[in-house]
Amino acid sequence: MTAGPRGGCDPALWYVYTMLAWYALRSKPNKEEFVWHQAESHGIDTFYPRIRVNPINPRARKVRPYFPGYLFVHVDLEQARVTAFKWMPETAGLVMFDGRPAVVDDELIESLKRHIEALNRAGAAPLEGLKRGDPIEIRSGPLAGYEAIFDAALPGRERVRVLLMLLGRQSVSVELSAGHIKPRHPASH
Repeated sequence: MTAGPRGGCDPALWYVYTMLAWYALRSKPNKEEFVWHQAESHGIDTFYPRIRVNPINPRARKVRPYFPGYLFVHVDLEQARVTAFKWMPETAGLVMFDGRPAVVDDELIESLKRHIEALNRAGAAPLEGLKRGDPIEIRSGPLAGYEAIFDAALPGRERVRVLLMLLGRQSVSVELSAGHIKPRHPASH
C-alpha cells in the first residue's frame, strides 16, 4: 500500500473516500420523516436525528426532529446530482453556500449521533411518574443543583412548573424545560 494524503491510504482509495460526504438536506415544514423514508428507499445513507419527548397531549408525536426541517445525507455528489435533491418531493434542496453544497464534517455527524443517543438513553421522559408535590432536582440550566417540588406539566413545549424553596419556607414558582429536571429519590439510610 502506498502512502497517500491520509497517511498510509492508497491514493485511489483516498479519491473514493473524498467523494462520499455528509450534506444537510432541507425538507418542507413537517415533512422530515417523509423525506427520510424517501431517501432511504432510494438507497441513500441518511442521518435523521430525532429525540423522544413526552408531550402533554397524549395523541401528539412522541418523537420529534432534533433539527426541524433538516436531515443529513451521506452521498457522492458525482453520482447523486445536487438537482436530484432539489426536485425530490417535499424537499427544499441541499444547504448551499455560494452555490455549493455545504459539507458537514464526519466528526460533527458522529458527535451528533452520540449526543442524540445520550439524550434518548437518558430518557426525554423526565415527567414519567411525577405527581404534584413530588421532590425533584434541577439537573441543568442556571438553577442546576437546586431541589424543588414538582407542581405541574405545562401545555406546549415540554415545560414544567416547579416550586423552589427560598429563604426559609417561602416558595417561588419557576417554569423550566422538562429536560432540566429529574425525580429526587429519597436518600436510603
